[in-house]
This record gives sequence, structure tokens and C-alpha cells, in this order.
Amino acid sequence: MGLSLATAERWVERWELQQQRYAVDREERFTVIADVVEHATAGCARPPLVVDLGCGPGSLAARLIRRLPDAEIVAVDRDPLLLELGRTHHPDAARYVDAEIGTPGWTWALDLDRPLDAAVSTTALHYLDRDTLLATYRQLAVLLRPGGVLVNGDHLPQGETGPAGIAAHVGRCRASRQRVFAHEDWGSWWAAAGEDPELTDLLAERRRRPAPGTRPAELPVAAHLELLRQAGFDKAGPVWQYGDSCVVVAVR
Repeated sequence: MGLSLATAERWVERWELQQQRYAVDREERFTVIADVVEHATAGCARPPLVVDLGCGPGSLAARLIRRLPDAEIVAVDRDPLLLELGRTHHPDAARYVDAEIGTPGWTWALDLDRPLDAAVSTTALHYLDRDTLLATYRQLAVLLRPGGVLVNGDHLPQGETGPAGIAAHVGRCRASRQRVFAHEDWGSWWAAAGEDPELTDLLAERRRRPAPGTRPAELPVAAHLELLRQAGFDKAGPVWQYGDSCVVVAVR
């Protein structure tokens, strides 16, 4: 199932463009996540140990390793095609792990030999339902060292007390000004990938696996913060937001 570097580069580049449609100020959000991890791991005696949850083709891991070149990043995802793109295009960014977040035994697949300094995620955890998300937050609280951080950049809507419609409108206006809607969308990317013969085996493996939930749980920011407190995090709150695009930080 190995890919050529040229093929991986082509599909990762298209992935980066189409993902801009779904994350307002995506690059800035990546930068904020890296800012938090850098701050939380400053002065560590050992190279930072970071897990990237729902890593896709290694977009966040690649940016983190540029900021923290000594870090050890464990990147986990359930999608065999996206993992292989990451392994081929960003081979030095992370150790890639094939596992589905929230399923029984997924944390054992990470094969960690010490507590985590940080757990990061972008545009992945919003698909988990409330019970699975709480269980995942509890597992991460156990894996993180005291003072370690969970940093989640995701689509987190306003709750009943927030101006949800206005926040979403502000995000759409920002995205429109950045002309991101000119890029292909999620469905078009996967349809095009299906026409590439070099991806045939990986796509076949992807189809053999049980389909995950594709409808976001759409839990608001306040629900995430409450679940984080229930899971044992001492402090939790948003540190950056534009429209519904948000970075939430929880401190162990």
C-alpha cells in the first residue's frame, strides 16, 4: 500500500486547500495550538511528548514539529489512506498509529512509555457523542502529566446563551473574504481520490472498515468545558475564537 512521494505531495496539498473551507483562519488556529504547546512544555527536562488526535495526513503534526523540532509526536487516526499520506509526506513529523479514538483499547495502541506533556486535536473531536467524549477526556486526563495540556481546535458552536447565528455568520464572512470557498470541498476531494489508481488499495481498506459517525455531535463550547471538568481537568477555557472556530485549552 506504499505511495510515491509525488502522489502523497499532490493529495496532501489538495487536502490542505479543501480543509480551509471548514476551519476559519485554519493556519492561525494551528499557530495558536503550537503557541500553547510551546508554552506548556517550556523548561521540560525531556523532549515534549505529544499525541495528535485524529491526525489525518499529519497537517498539525508537521506544523508542531517545525515549531518544536525535539518533540516526540504520536499521531493517531482511523483512516488508512490519510495515515499513509502522512507517513509518506511527513515521515519525520510523527509516529503514526492506526486506531480509532474512543473505542476500547485505543490508548494502548499509542504505546506510550511516559506521561504526555500535551494532547492536541483539530477538527476531529466534534464527531464524538457526549458519552464517548467524556470517556476520552477522562482517558487523556490519566495519560497527561500534572500541568500537561489538552488543546482542541475545532468547530464549537455557541450555546443557548450565545449569539450562535451571529457567530456562524461572522465565520462565513471571514471565510468568504479569504476566498476559501473556491477550493474543492470534502466530497469532491474523496471523489477525485477514488479515481487515482495508486490509492486503490488504501481506499479498499478504508471501505472494509466500519463507517464512523459522520454527523457531528455539535456540542457547544460550554458542554465541552463541563465535560473537561468532569473528566478531572483543573482549568479549561477557550483561548482563541473566530466565529465557531475555537481553540479550547484544558490543564491537567
